[in-house]
Amino acid sequence: MTAIEPNPTMPAPVIPAAHNGAYWAWSGYRVHYVHAGESAKTQYPERPPLLFIHGFGASTDHWRKNVAELQSAFEVYALDLIGFGRSSKPSGGYSPQLWRDQINSFIKTIIGRPAVVAGNSIGGYSSLYTGATCPENVVGVCMINGVGSFSEQQAESAPNPIQKAMGELVKTVVLSPLPSWTIFQFVRKKSYIRKTLEQVYVNKEEVTEQLVEDLYRPATDPDAAAAFAALFKAERGEYVDTLLAEMTCPLLLIWGDADPWMDTYSRGALFQKYYNNLEAHHINAGHCPHDDAPAEVDALLRNWVLKAVVGESASQWVPLG
Repeated sequence: MTAIEPNPTMPAPVIPAAHNGAYWAWSGYRVHYVHAGESAKTQYPERPPLLFIHGFGASTDHWRKNVAELQSAFEVYALDLIGFGRSSKPSGGYSPQLWRDQINSFIKTIIGRPAVVAGNSIGGYSSLYTGATCPENVVGVCMINGVGSFSEQQAESAPNPIQKAMGELVKTVVLSPLPSWTIFQFVRKKSYIRKTLEQVYVNKEEVTEQLVEDLYRPATDPDAAAAFAALFKAERGEYVDTLLAEMTCPLLLIWGDADPWMDTYSRGALFQKYYNNLEAHHINAGHCPHDDAPAEVDALLRNWVLKAVVGESASQWVPLG
């Protein structure tokens, strides 16, 4: 599938008044982001800004707690990837390269200086992709229960020709317009969103009505159903070990060990195998530790940036919270 390429001849999209932040026109699309911590930029000019990238189905809203806490120590941004949140939702053209280009352009155009990019789930993979292939704009990468395949995993689980053909058939049928629309109507229900959150969060009190509403709202956009189907047809992207071989900046891994969707210790061991300049922490949280256990994640991220990226002693600073 061909990625969406920047088109300087395409008319700039109409940018509505920001509901929760600001909008940026990029490659003919509307991109939503939030920004905080301008006083921290003035007070600590040597510290890099933080850029948060959400996971599948989430948005800048999912970083609400982290932005509120970390803005006293850093300039902080959060970005809605194309296809999610309040950003444009085209009906095709999705790929890891698209999101990498979006993140990289955002750093160059809006932030204006190299940043630490931190992401959850698919946002973690997008952060890694950007850090590995755009080193001039990324000084550190944090993956929070980040996804992405390693080449050795892919080789071990490669389907035989019959399995591959059946898989492609199922994908084609399920993601054709009517079936995909029917599936989308089910998964966007607030009851389904809450049930899923309760399965992947350890701290159930963090599954609030506000969180459910934050995840439900983007699914009500007119283009959301078509984008949902198209997103599942996106290219897989580079293997994680291929990206790690290219990367040079520090890497922080934060794992929520109660994640029902991944074995965090086996994944962590693969990262250790392929990359030396990393720090890893395992905590009692689910697939979204930044929202499930925000105070713990914020402290880990803050201390790592000061120590590994800036070079300050984290012990000089008052703990968060």
